[in-house]
This record gives sequence, structure tokens and C-alpha cells, in this order.
Amino acid sequence: MNDELKRSIRGLDEELVRNNRHNLELFERLSGLQSELGLLHGDRPICPFLRPFFLSRELYLEISRAARALSGAFARVALAALEEPVIAKLLRITEKEMVWARLDPGYSGVTVNSRLDTYLHGNEFKFLEYNAENPAGIGDQQSLKTLFNEIPEVKKFLAANKHYFPEPHQTLLGSLVSAYREFGGRQEKPQIAIVDWDGVSTAAEFEILARYFEANGHRTLICDPEGLEYDGEALHFGDFRIDIFFKRVIIHEFLERYDESHPLYKACRDGKVCMANAFRSKLAHKKAGFAIVTDERFAHLFTPEQLAMAEKHLPWTRRVEDERTTYAGDGVALLEFLRRERDRFVLKPSDDYGGQGVKLGWESSESEWDTALEEALENDYVVQEKAPVDKVRIASFAEGEAFHSDLLVDFDPFLFRGSVEGGMVRLSADSIVNITQGGGETGLVVLG
Repeated sequence: MNDELKRSIRGLDEELVRNNRHNLELFERLSGLQSELGLLHGDRPICPFLRPFFLSRELYLEISRAARALSGAFARVALAALEEPVIAKLLRITEKEMVWARLDPGYSGVTVNSRLDTYLHGNEFKFLEYNAENPAGIGDQQSLKTLFNEIPEVKKFLAANKHYFPEPHQTLLGSLVSAYREFGGRQEKPQIAIVDWDGVSTAAEFEILARYFEANGHRTLICDPEGLEYDGEALHFGDFRIDIFFKRVIIHEFLERYDESHPLYKACRDGKVCMANAFRSKLAHKKAGFAIVTDERFAHLFTPEQLAMAEKHLPWTRRVEDERTTYAGDGVALLEFLRRERDRFVLKPSDDYGGQGVKLGWESSESEWDTALEEALENDYVVQEKAPVDKVRIASFAEGEAFHSDLLVDFDPFLFRGSVEGGMVRLSADSIVNITQGGGETGLVVLG
């Protein structure tokens, strides 16, 4: 992004705060509109910001190229796990997960939609996690665009600058239907079930997506997996026939409750429902996949482009084990190395979400880090090198006042069957940038 454009954005932030310091009418309208549009996490509005996040077209395209290559690398990890026990062991795939992962989704690829969580640092970036299972935030961008149309200063800025407001919800629907056609589905307008537990904090987004699907001719139902039924020909919820099963329920939570007698397993086994994302997405989702892609022992699994992108855009990652490994080309005793260099590393559960269980070495005392390492050894954890992350100065509002906030930002591109369209933008004062952990979300605008 050139200096002139950066100055324009700083000017917009100054104008937003100056003009709306105590604009209670605007703040109430924005909060009320978020409730109407479903921009909620639980009952909390997700966007306490007065403008979207701006990304240059050049950087957006560079991130997109890298994301496409590396999503392909993680797909290779998943497919290798189905055939190579050593890969499945490194990912800690359970016997039950493998049984369900072997169900053929009926379409090519491991995912229909996914998301790469990304830290930005100037024009550099690192992908930290791959949400290949059930990425949230796709529906929010449509509503955030509507929200910012309420702010005159933002409308004026956008009118004066060439821009693109991605609309990933459109690409999501196209990808779901594309997968359904490849699956062999023949309904002109396939019916869609959005499936997750009743009462989850992300339920408002389901309503956003359901309205969009319905507006495009697809009958849509939001439902809980408990009420599913299978008659040998189709999967149903009550009298609603499910053509596309849009899975938002977390796989490990589902498998804790159900076995192969569940109607969903039987329908997938018999090829009677198109499920996205399929159960094999779990194999690409596990954070231990980063340890495989960044370990030279497994370089044979990947293309030269994937390896080059991994070297540049993935942080060094390893499973937490009492073993020797390599770091920057040197052999190290992993645990000893991590104890000595804790300020450079973060511990993460290999298969969890919402920032749960994450331990930051640079925010831990020596004794806290030692305890965390012992817990990581006993459980399914990875260690990942700290990635630098920028702060963005952005006009915000709270408690009846507009002000400037300096917040950590991540930009998380959405992938749809190998293509990128938009992404989620999260901002937080805390080192773990996550909506579940209390952060906020804003819209994405690509400039240029």
C-alpha cells in the first residue's frame, strides 16, 4: 500500500473520531443494526469499529496465491493420512476418526470451504492455523458491508478510492452446489441443511446464510444433528429432505456422542447426501499438519511451489514430544530447546478451536512454561514459532464515545474448492486474536 493511501486511511480514522466523538444516535443505530443483521457472537455485537479493514490489492493477491498453494499441501497431508499409517500417527488420528474419514464424499478435494488464519506484518504474512473443518465468518461480510453503508465518512472514502468488497457468501453457495453436482445430485435447487448444536454462539451467522440461500431459491433449514432420520433413500429432518448437509458441528464433538448407527453415517456411506465439509476434513484441520508440512522429512509429499510457500509463509511447527528434531537446519533436543527459548514459541492443542488451551511462552514465567510443556507432553499438542503481527489504528466506539484503538489484527482468507474469496478480519488487544476470546470483527475492503 503506497504512502498516499496510508495517509488517506489515517485521515479517515481522524475524521471518524472527530465527527462522531459522542454521536449516540450513530452508535445506537450501528448496535441495533448488528442485532438485526445477525452480527452477533452469542448476544454480543461483533463489530465495535467505525470502518472496515483495508488491504491492498497486491497483498490480497499474494496472500491468495500462497493460500491456494498451502491449502493444497494440507489436502495432501489428509490424503496421505488415509494411506500411510505414519502420517495418521503423527496427526494422532483416532480409529473412530479414521472410520468416518474413509467415507467417500463423492466430490474431489478434502474441503468445500476452509479458512487460513493469518498474521500480517507489513507486506509479510504467516499462516498460523488451517480451519478445514467448519470455518465461521463467511456470512458476516455481507452484513458488515451493509453496516458500513450507514457511516457517511466511510461511504465518501470508498467513493473516492477504487475498491472491492469481497462477498464470500456468494462463492460459498456456488461451491456447495458445485460439490453437489459432482456428487451426482440432480435437484435443480438442492435443499440445504445448516447443522450444528442448538444454542451455539455462532447461530446468528447461520440465519444470515439461510436468508441468502433461500433468496437464491434453495430451501434451507437450520437444525441439530439429534433430529436427523434416514430412510434408505434420503436424509431427513422431520419432513425436510436434505440434499446438501452443510456441516457446522465440530467433528470431535459429534463423534463423542454418536457412532456408525447414526443416520448421518448411513446416509454418507450409501452416497445419499452431499456433506460439506466431509468428515475427512478433520485430517487436514489438525494443527499437527503444520509439523508435517514444515518438516523436511516429508518434503516428498509436496510440490516445489508448496514447499516454497511453506518455507516463506508457515511458522516452524513440531509435535510436542521428547525427541530430537531440526530447527533452522540444526539438530536440537526439542524439550530442552523449548525450555531455553520459551519467548519465541507458543503451545497449541492440535485439535481444538476458539483459542482454547493456547499457551504463549513470552507471556509465561519459567515455571508456568515448564508446567505447560509437561501438560503438552501428556496431551495432543504442537509447538509453533511466534509470528510477528502488526497493530492497526482504527476508529472504534464503546460506551457512547468514539476513540482510536491500536489493536492486533489477523486477516483470514476463505478458500472455496481451491479459490480464495475474501476473508475474516479480527482485531484484539490480546495476543490471542479470536472472537471467542473476546475480540472483534470488521469488514474487508480490497483497495486498488
